[in-house]
Amino acid sequence: MIGNIEVIDSHCHIYPEKIAARACAGTDHFYGTTAACNGTIAGLKEILSDGRIDRFLVHSVATTPHQVRSINDFISAEVAQHPDIFFGFGTLHPESEDVAGDLEHLLENGLKGVKLHPDIQAFKLDDARSLKIFELCERKNVPVLIHTGDYRYDFSNPNRLLPVLDAYEKLTVIGAHLAGWSVWEEAFEKLSHKRNLYVDCSSTFPFYEKEKAKELICRWGFDRVLFGSDYPMWNPISELDTFLSLELGEEANRKILGENAKKMFGLE
Repeated sequence: MIGNIEVIDSHCHIYPEKIAARACAGTDHFYGTTAACNGTIAGLKEILSDGRIDRFLVHSVATTPHQVRSINDFISAEVAQHPDIFFGFGTLHPESEDVAGDLEHLLENGLKGVKLHPDIQAFKLDDARSLKIFELCERKNVPVLIHTGDYRYDFSNPNRLLPVLDAYEKLTVIGAHLAGWSVWEEAFEKLSHKRNLYVDCSSTFPFYEKEKAKELICRWGFDRVLFGSDYPMWNPISELDTFLSLELGEEANRKILGENAKKMFGLE
């Protein structure tokens, strides 16, 4: 809590302890980074001792279809054990033989949305095999948090996201990393007019000049931005400090740090 603002970190990856080190190493290899934290629930709970972050949206990503339900069982179990601290998103995979069943399974287990990472899962957002996910989520009114943007690939860039936003206008989409990691300006230019698109600021500050990030957040609008750290890549406390150093003002802080997430995810 910062003053009377409840702070919600809306972008955290978690892993079972036995595979957390390997999962972090895989992400480090993919992005050329060094994880600031260990990716475990215990590590995330340590962040609470700072007293400023109150709740975390936790999730993980299935790199193969057979991982989907086991990952969602893990996320839902951790949320059930710590409902005052965590709420969760499940994962889906477009090559699953039962995407509809996978979605029902995660919803029945109390998860509030779906997280996708097209670059790691290796599918194009607007590919026919992906669209069934968005169709089902729109029908069920389930928000989708998507890793968006990577200049090295052509899976999640603005040209792939725009057709999805056009086709599923009632679908709530959260474009991680201000809707376009490493292609921030292109993402804003091509996507900002789509009113069903929201963004989070995770994995932006370590890669983008702070003043440019501040300007871009203002251009997206304070009602459309969520605070996120991308734990364990970055320490949520350090990311919060960087966000506060932008000096966006009390109204922006109240909305971005907590209010927007509470409204979007139906949190008490």
